[in-house]
Amino acid sequence: MPDFKKSDIPSDRKAGTIIMSGLLSWSREAAHSVPGEYFFYFIVYSILGWFIEGMYNWYSCGTFRKEGLMKGPYKPMYGFAPLLLLALGGTDMPLPLFLAATFIVPSAVEYAAGALLKLLFRRRWWDYSSQEFQLGGHICLLFSLYWWGLAVVCLVAVHPLMIRLYSLTANVWSVLLPLVSLAFAADLALTYRIRRREAGLAQLGDEAGGAL
Repeated sequence: MPDFKKSDIPSDRKAGTIIMSGLLSWSREAAHSVPGEYFFYFIVYSILGWFIEGMYNWYSCGTFRKEGLMKGPYKPMYGFAPLLLLALGGTDMPLPLFLAATFIVPSAVEYAAGALLKLLFRRRWWDYSSQEFQLGGHICLLFSLYWWGLAVVCLVAVHPLMIRLYSLTANVWSVLLPLVSLAFAADLALTYRIRRREAGLAQLGDEAGGAL
């Protein structure tokens, strides 16, 4: 058998090995870090939100498929709200603060998301204007109560299971993290491009209609 030395390995192969090793090392460290763990929760909750919205649409309209902001199976509001509540202390908050936070935070996220989407894309994905006790059509009391109950159940019953799921799949997550991050970023970029184009066409249509 020929005795190969490190110097005999082509430089491009050595560089590729070093880069791959560095990426795997970074992925493992990132997946086991606090941001990596929270990104895991964000993605899982966003997908669960997409499923919940689909089930609600199936119950109310007879079809599971409902057009969302993003093209993939993500509902980012369902990901952001739990992370904000966890950052505030989750179930470790005093009970009065816990009840106030689980009521205010999801509705604040929904209001901010609705206002931002309308500003960026000149379109509403939901409109509560016909509901009582609504604000700008972005939030209303009825759905705020829904989000309140959902947030309480999430923190008390669901999130302990999420912590367990993360601990069981952390090694797998270290492999999936770069792929999931890339897929989510690509979906976000595609969504922004498509929605901005739609907003531009809508603006041209409004201007043409106003000129007539």
